[in-house]
Amino acid sequence: MEKLEKVEKLREKTGVTYEDAKAALVACDYDLLDAIVYLEKLGKIKSPENTSYTTTLQAPSKEFERAQASYEDSCKKSTIGDGVDRFISWAGDLLKKSCKSTFHVEHEGKQVVAVPLLVFILLLIFAFWITLPLMIVGLFFDYKYHFEGINKIDVNEVCDKASAAAMNMKNDAKTEVVVDDKVCEGEVVDNDK
Repeated sequence: MEKLEKVEKLREKTGVTYEDAKAALVACDYDLLDAIVYLEKLGKIKSPENTSYTTTLQAPSKEFERAQASYEDSCKKSTIGDGVDRFISWAGDLLKKSCKSTFHVEHEGKQVVAVPLLVFILLLIFAFWITLPLMIVGLFFDYKYHFEGINKIDVNEVCDKASAAAMNMKNDAKTEVVVDDKVCEGEVVDNDK
């Protein structure tokens, strides 16, 4: 920086006259910082006020508390992206659980089919009119259904009750048949012969 530029810079920073700035710089060998200190000692400029810093805890101001409350409120607001992220996370968890859980079909104590719950749900959604009737007919042929890996609700209890109800209906149909005011055990009698 040239000497003239230093004089102008000192004048801008301190507000002294051109002559005072030049004289201070000449006295301090054109060092700006030393020239500012020199002018302070001469009383040409005011020295900065003494400030103190402390590490003691002070009560927060009302403005700071409002700013903090505003920040916390803005953090609580959720965006569409946050909602999409939560949905994707929920769907991923559901997919993992449905792959770990299985749907079992048993006949006379032997396992016939075991498929992941996801496959069973997809069958119910896309082949409802085939899957559900087959399951109902299967109940009357002593097929039993149960789920493994589902802990929150007891679906197996419902499946057992459905099997028991189908068995009761089947036993009732086998034991009593009423034809022309006659009760026959276990067989149908044809009176037209």
